[in-house]
Amino acid sequence: MANEAKPCPCDIGDRFDYEGCGQEVQVEHIKAYVCKPSGKSDKAVIVIHDIFGWQLPNTRYIADMLTANGYIAICPDFFVGQEAWKLSNDWASFDDWLKTRESSKIDKEVDVVLKYLQEQCGAKKIGVIGFCWGGAAVHHLMLKNPHLKAGVSNYGVIKFFEDGYSLLHPTFFIFGEKDEFIPLEQAMMEASVLQVTVLEQKLKQNCKVDHEIKIYPGQTHGFVHRKREDINPQDKPYIEEGRKDMINWLNKYI
Repeated sequence: MANEAKPCPCDIGDRFDYEGCGQEVQVEHIKAYVCKPSGKSDKAVIVIHDIFGWQLPNTRYIADMLTANGYIAICPDFFVGQEAWKLSNDWASFDDWLKTRESSKIDKEVDVVLKYLQEQCGAKKIGVIGFCWGGAAVHHLMLKNPHLKAGVSNYGVIKFFEDGYSLLHPTFFIFGEKDEFIPLEQAMMEASVLQVTVLEQKLKQNCKVDHEIKIYPGQTHGFVHRKREDINPQDKPYIEEGRKDMINWLNKYI
């Protein structure tokens, strides 16, 4: 059943009060947030934002976390200057807004970012992670882009890739057990988990590279980057586990 009043749950959780350790740069026609480790690294991760855009402090927090684990992290503006979604916007306009920001139409920008990471940052092994809208973008890139090593899709919307199972690279899919919006048409948790199960079955049948789907007990949409472990004590173990699993996957394949 569609949730027409509120078709996306990305405002669930907390907006972090976080400044970021990196800097904003211009990469050809794209603005981006970049954070580099203190030591030399040839490993990089592209961080793909959710509907709230590349300047969301939560996403920069995750980018900095990756850097603390030895990765060059870059979070580009994949909306390319178009406004990110605002909580004050009318949800009735969301579908029209989304049509001009399709997560499967970022290939040109990804090529620009890859070139920057390779030529300006010395990156030789590059992965990608993303959240919600960005999680769907990761799924797209794992199907299409030969230059990436691995990906982590955090609660990416499955309906965008109902036939996308022949992954090119090792991919880790993170979902919350109580995420009622995957896919968006089905608001019942049981149906959402069923769709994740179907995805798992289809990948097992069609995918020849390593992949894993993990459902985190009791967690809602956005828990990896939209909740804070210090003010959500009951969720703390799962928030920390999701972030640790993400790092471990990247460490294994990049």
